This record gives sequence, structure tokens and C-alpha cells, in this order.
Amino acid sequence: MRNFSDSHRVVIKIGTNLLTKDGKFNTQYVHEISSQIAALRDRGLQVLLVSSGAIGMGAAEISLKNRVKDIKMRQACAAIGQPLLMHQYKNSFGEYGLSIAQVLVTREVFSNRTTFLNLRNSVETLLNLGIIPIFNENDSVSTDEIGSAFGDNDRLSAMIASKVDADLLIILTDIDGLYSGDPRKDSKASLISSVEEITDEILAFAGSEGSEFSTGGMKTKLQAVSIAANAGCKTVLAHGGKKDILQKIIDGENEGTVFLEGKKLSARSRWILNSVPLGRINIDKGALKALQNKKSLLPSGVTSVEGVFDEGEVVSINGIANTVSKFTSSEIENIIGHHSKEIPNLLGNRKQDVIARAEDIIFL
Repeated sequence: MRNFSDSHRVVIKIGTNLLTKDGKFNTQYVHEISSQIAALRDRGLQVLLVSSGAIGMGAAEISLKNRVKDIKMRQACAAIGQPLLMHQYKNSFGEYGLSIAQVLVTREVFSNRTTFLNLRNSVETLLNLGIIPIFNENDSVSTDEIGSAFGDNDRLSAMIASKVDADLLIILTDIDGLYSGDPRKDSKASLISSVEEITDEILAFAGSEGSEFSTGGMKTKLQAVSIAANAGCKTVLAHGGKKDILQKIIDGENEGTVFLEGKKLSARSRWILNSVPLGRINIDKGALKALQNKKSLLPSGVTSVEGVFDEGEVVSINGIANTVSKFTSSEIENIIGHHSKEIPNLLGNRKQDVIARAEDIIFL
């Protein structure tokens, strides 16, 4: 269960709460974690780092004391803090002869199939060159309002682990792992050593507290675990402040909580599942039952279309499944309720006879 000896590619996420101390950026911690990552590299592991801290570092630079909630101010702090953060990592990893690369992403990059494949190829090249890619959300341009934000680096790290076929995701935070309750409030709360799957009981253990500049609580970490599990990737949630924590985890020591991998979905299925839908197709009960029986989506079962999208883009079906549409939103509006054999007369002979293939329909 905790045998990671066969791991080749590891994604490590570092939370904001580890990178700040007494309201200031914790330079010493960056040096320590860089040393540990260098040790993993010496053992032949490929490491990808997801680092929080840009917004908090930017806020500290302009002497803001409290958590930044205003979107424009968060974007400004991210723009100020990101180069400072990368400069610190460059200096720290440089002491061990390691080079880094900055990779700023938004949800749009992962949702668009072409840009996602380009990103994956770039990351593979960096890893082959021995470079450590350091990921962060491009907070200067992404916002929840326009659907381009991940919202937290927990889910971002899981998306990266999924996309690059990592063997292990390590989420470092300021708690020892998943507890059966809030250990700060419940003296009977106990640390859970291992979790086979995310059940309703496990979800009930999740709290929502975070630090001043962080956005992720335990719920987002469990969401990240689910994303990684669908990629056949184990996750370890552990206290990042413990001495040599990364080596202890890789060596199989009983640190934190280990979440086992699930059934690995195909890369295309994972892309569909984790993409932000660009529109919605509403269908009737009969069509929904057909989809649940592994059938394709036909125009006869469609009741309405929401949003504007192109052929080949990911859309939602009734809010409970994602798929890749074989038609544009305007084309679907023209064939709603019609039989498949009528499509050539309505749209032309070169169009397909299904709106979405069964293998491209992924229930959430």
C-alpha cells in the first residue's frame, strides 16, 4: 500500500501555509524542500512541483495584512509575487545544480484539447532535459467568473498528475493528514492512515478551514484525490514541515494519509471528465436512460441547447455528464427532436448521425 519504490514520476504540491511564517515568506522552508527534491532527483525520480504562495508573497510585498478577497487585488498580488517566488526557487534549486521552468496555466489550457497536448509535450521535453517544472495557476488572468480558474492548487496539482501520468501525488500542508474529525476541536479525532476510495463517510470528515492567503481546505484536497485516482495515481497528504518528509514518504514510512488509486480512465476520458463544459445539452428521460446503457446521444432525445460552442468542444449533458459534441450549438438547435436519418437533409451529407459517441460520454 505504501510501496512507492516503483514510482518514476511524482507531483508535489506545496501549500501557502508552509511557505509563509509570521506573515512573511519562509525562505528557509524553500531551501529545505529544494534539498529534499534534489535528493529525490538523485534517486532517479522525475519531479514536478506545484507551488502556491504568489498571491501571499505579493500581498506581503505591498504590506497587506489580511487575506486578499477582491479579484482585481488578487490578480495584482499574483503578478507582483510570481517573479519573486520563482526567483527564490531559482536560487534554492541552483545550489543543487538544478534548473527550473515556470509554467503558468488556466483551466482553459486543460479544457482545449490542442493547448493541452501542446502543454503536455512541453512538460515532457522539460523533464527529459532534467528541468524541474514549477506550476502555478495564472492568477493574474484567471477568474472564477469566466470559468478559467481552478480555484486552488490542490485540484491543479491533481490535474497535472492526471495529465502527465504521474505515479504519485504528494500534497504537503500544515496538518498530518486526514482525520476523522477536526483535531483542533475534537479530542477524539484520529488520523486515518489509508483510504481505499472517497466515500460519503470520508467526505463527511472534510473541513473547510484554510489559512489567510490559501484557498484550499480539506474538501478541495479530497476532490484532488478523486481526480488523481481516476488517473491511476496514488496520493499522500502529509505535514510538509516534518524533517525529510519527502524521503520518508517515498521510503514507505507511515506518514500522513495515503489514498489508493482507482480504476485508470483513458487519457481522453480524463480530459473530457476534467474539462470545463463550454455549453449544455438538455435531454429527455428516454435519452438519459439510453446513455446510461452505453448508447450514443441522438438528436431525437435532445430538448434544448444552452451556450455557444463548436464541434469538438466539451459540453455538459443535463449537468451530470460531459461529452465531446459532434455538432456546433447552432447545428444542434436545427436538428432537435429529429431522427438521425434526417440530418443529411437538414445539415448536409457529410455530418455524422449522432451528437455524441457513447465512448465520449463520461458521467461525473
